[in-house]
Amino acid sequence: MTAAMRNRRFSSTIVIDDNPIQRCHLAAVCREIGIPVVHEAACGSDGLELLARLKPRPQLLVVDLEMPGMDGVELLQHVQESNPEISIVVVSCHEQALLDTVRSMADALGLRVLAALPKPLAPSALIRALSAQITIRKVPPDGDSCAEDAPGVTSLLRAIERGEIFVHYQPKVDMHTGDVCGVEALARWNIAGIGLIPPERFIAMAEREGLIGELTLLVMRQAFAQAALWNQEGLHLPLAVNFSPILLGRSAIVNDIVALASQYDLAPEQITLELTEGSLATGLGATLCSLTRLRIKGFGLSIDDYGTGFSTMHQVAHLPFTELKIDRSFVRGAHDRHNFRVILQSALNMARQLNLTSVAEGIETVEDLRLLQDMGCAMGQGWYFSKALAPDDLAIWVRSHQRRRGHRRGCAPKSAAMIA
Repeated sequence: MTAAMRNRRFSSTIVIDDNPIQRCHLAAVCREIGIPVVHEAACGSDGLELLARLKPRPQLLVVDLEMPGMDGVELLQHVQESNPEISIVVVSCHEQALLDTVRSMADALGLRVLAALPKPLAPSALIRALSAQITIRKVPPDGDSCAEDAPGVTSLLRAIERGEIFVHYQPKVDMHTGDVCGVEALARWNIAGIGLIPPERFIAMAEREGLIGELTLLVMRQAFAQAALWNQEGLHLPLAVNFSPILLGRSAIVNDIVALASQYDLAPEQITLELTEGSLATGLGATLCSLTRLRIKGFGLSIDDYGTGFSTMHQVAHLPFTELKIDRSFVRGAHDRHNFRVILQSALNMARQLNLTSVAEGIETVEDLRLLQDMGCAMGQGWYFSKALAPDDLAIWVRSHQRRRGHRRGCAPKSAAMIA
């Protein structure tokens, strides 16, 4: 294990705990698993001072939650301001639900918390934590990214008119066979001098400024044309496209979608419209009319970001969905978070009983993949399989994935490696 630690560069750590016996135990565990330099601090403020003073800085903090003066949560807030990329392991005698909440808080702050573990800390648990692959999520101050450089509505309108919004595609994978079972079309906007604008920023702007119809049809036109091209090349990929529920109140929208599909010779059954559940609460009458018409014509309907809205059960009961897509916030790290596992299993059971196809988004680790397989999830997408890709890159990825799958089909038993 010592060599593995050196490979991950955990050559030094600070253990922060006000209890001298617990602190001594935590330090001993760190040394036992191969961390050569272990510093100790008896409170949060001493830990911060030590972190600022040591050169080179330690790669790891082991932090107790409950301490007099500056507690562990306040300490993490200070670390987020000064050293957000340092790896952290939280330890506590508190219940697992509170530890899971700390993990969620750390994710929201953009901290690299590898694990939140119960006391007494076991060497095997710390080894697993230090082996975890963590994706850092940068969270700018006040949660506002590139606000000063954010484009305005005039820039967005010009981008739509000039066709400067383009589409990438993220594969969806059958969780049991590993076969590619579709792609999701995702809008992208890259502005010279600013960079890539997050979709949630310009899509929200389009909804707010009355441009969402034009933007949606632009994305659909590109995605439908690409799907038609893939069909001609023998690559038949079911296509999911994000669709703002705001448009469901427009009487012509269903006819527009039908006309586009016909223009590109796509069967409605090849297309699924993903609607964010948090936006479906208003205008139920008009929403029902449009969604019912779309289903009658053969289009699939997915309730996207399931679990993030406030009227979920009502919507699932009343609207003609064919697919339930579980939000990434309940998927990421679910293998070691009890509350998330309960929500996941509940959602998957409901989908199964309602004959809805279940899709988990945001799969990043093999542990979460295995959990979802065991729970019976039908499809998944996320960086564990692939990020969203440009059309040519997606076609190359699909064919490469199919070749890898062909080589592995003779293997038994089924494993997560075979799915990837």
